Amino acid sequence: MEEFKRRVYEVVEVSSMGDKSSRAYDIMMNTAIIVSLIPMTFKKDMAMTFWLELFVSFIFIIDYAARVYTADYKMGYKSYKAYIAYILSPLALFDFISILPIIYWFTPVKSWIGLLRLFRAFRAIKLVRYSKTMIVISNVIRKVKKQLMAVLLLITVYIFMSAMLIFQLEPELFNNFFDALYWATISITTIGYGDISPVTPIGRMITMISALVGVAVIALPSGIITAAYMNEINKKKSKYEL
Repeated sequence: MEEFKRRVYEVVEVSSMGDKSSRAYDIMMNTAIIVSLIPMTFKKDMAMTFWLELFVSFIFIIDYAARVYTADYKMGYKSYKAYIAYILSPLALFDFISILPIIYWFTPVKSWIGLLRLFRAFRAIKLVRYSKTMIVISNVIRKVKKQLMAVLLLITVYIFMSAMLIFQLEPELFNNFFDALYWATISITTIGYGDISPVTPIGRMITMISALVGVAVIALPSGIITAAYMNEINKKKSKYEL
């Protein structure tokens, strides 16, 4: 029984070199994930989307059950806490959320519960699990999450500051403070839709400063991730050469 459980773990995890069963499982799951996103390209539900949803949801349920079943191997220790820890992990939560859209088809209520269909988009995140490159990127982001959080905090503070300034200087331009936040976000990202445009000189000056700050601030996360990614690649190359 224990040998069977370990083999299930080896198959459902990212395939190792020479393990054809595990590699085939990865290909099957990647295909199922891509197929599961097809219903999102249609405006209306139909018989085809129902059967696609039913089919891929069945695969996702089996995959989720297998991963929970082998959670002790995944977490590295034998205890009920390993199962709880795994179930609450981000990837496991995404796995669970990706199953929820099936509820939409079996409930008479089609109003708010229709939002469950949007959870199909979360299935794309499951592709991270089956791509070694994406695993490297996710590990990189995990290592620099403190720096990224610091940049996010800086951007958030600046957006609120510029929104409050422009809201006080040109109150007639905005219906509410959320509109000012929208303007500040669009400005700092240098998108500039033009649907909200300051008319006073001071308002335009704030817009110019916000755009210039955005060029520098928005580039920070890209630089941090790129540097950490190259460092990770160099480490892997060094290990391979040794």
